[in-house]
Amino acid sequence: MLTYKAFKGKEIESVILDLAQLRIIVFKDYPYLYEGTVAHEKEYLSTYINSENALLFSVWDDDKMVGATTCIPLSDETADVQEPFIKAEMNIESIFYFGESILLSKYRGLGIGNRFFEERENHARSFGTFEKTCFCSVVRPENHPMKPENYQPHDIFWTKRGYQKDESLQSQFDWLDINESQSTIKPMVYWVKNI
Repeated sequence: MLTYKAFKGKEIESVILDLAQLRIIVFKDYPYLYEGTVAHEKEYLSTYINSENALLFSVWDDDKMVGATTCIPLSDETADVQEPFIKAEMNIESIFYFGESILLSKYRGLGIGNRFFEERENHARSFGTFEKTCFCSVVRPENHPMKPENYQPHDIFWTKRGYQKDESLQSQFDWLDINESQSTIKPMVYWVKNI
């Protein structure tokens, strides 16, 4: 039976290893192709632990984390996430940033993806001070050699949830792809919704 658990701020540290391992598994797939390490994950996730208003909403099958999603005030995020919004002269204090939304393939198609968005949006609304929510997704070339033949991007799902891709808001993140010997820069584009 699946159970749901929420963790805020420092509480996230209690399940950081579960979350790190889940991120490494899910993000190894296209389009992220991420060759992750637990050490790098712990460093990345420290941003969420250090924000008292960050939320981790997770799904468990018995004692195994099988899905998770995070969100955090944009003002508590790292400078590289904030940068495109600052350049666009948007008020980062009024924006809530959605981090990962990850789920093992066996558990997809059960409505959990919608639940993830609802939990994060409700969390952002609960403060009464945020006007927008956003997240980013990696941009890969259409002819990428590792793109699966039946690959379907999540664009339609995100649009149905009320998000709009804003090509003017982009970041550059670097990570090690599977089959690479060194990390490379990847463009990330943001999706935004008024709440």
